[in-house]
Amino acid sequence: MTAIFYIIEGVLILGGSLFIALAAVGIIRLPDLYTRMHSASKAGAVGSGFLLLALAFNSSSTPETLRALAAIVFFLLTTPIAAHLLGKASYAVGYKLWPGSVLDEMPEVEPSAGKEVAAGRPQEEFFRGKADEPAWRRDRRGARQRWSDLGKK
Repeated sequence: MTAIFYIIEGVLILGGSLFIALAAVGIIRLPDLYTRMHSASKAGAVGSGFLLLALAFNSSSTPETLRALAAIVFFLLTTPIAAHLLGKASYAVGYKLWPGSVLDEMPEVEPSAGKEVAAGRPQEEFFRGKADEPAWRRDRRGARQRWSDLGKK
C-alpha cells in the first residue's frame, strides 16, 4: 500500500513541476501582458496545487494534511481573481493587447487615474514635489519608519 502512495506522490510532484515549468515558459514566450498573466495564474495555481496535494499524501499528521488542502483551496480561489483584477487594471491604465489578438470584448476605457480623488479639491493642494505626488497625499502620510527606530519601541 505504501508503494502505491509513493507512486501517486511522485506523479503529483512531476505533474506539479511540469505545470510550473510550463507557466515559466509561458511567461517567457507569450507576447503580451494578458497572455503571460493567464499562463502564470492558471498553470502556476494548478502546479502548486499538485505539489501541495503530494505534500498532503506524504504527511503523517492530520493538521499538516488539512493545512495543505486549505492552501490548495486558497490558491484556487485567489489566483484567478487576482489575475482578473490585475488584467482589468492593466487594461484600464492603457496596456494594449498584442496586435495578433483576434477579439477585444472590453469596452473602450479612458484612463482615469486620480479623477475621483481630485473632485472638489482646490488647485493649490495639487502642488507636485520631488516625488511627483500631490501635496495632500504627502501631508496625510506619516513620517517614514526607519530600521533603527524599530528597536526603540
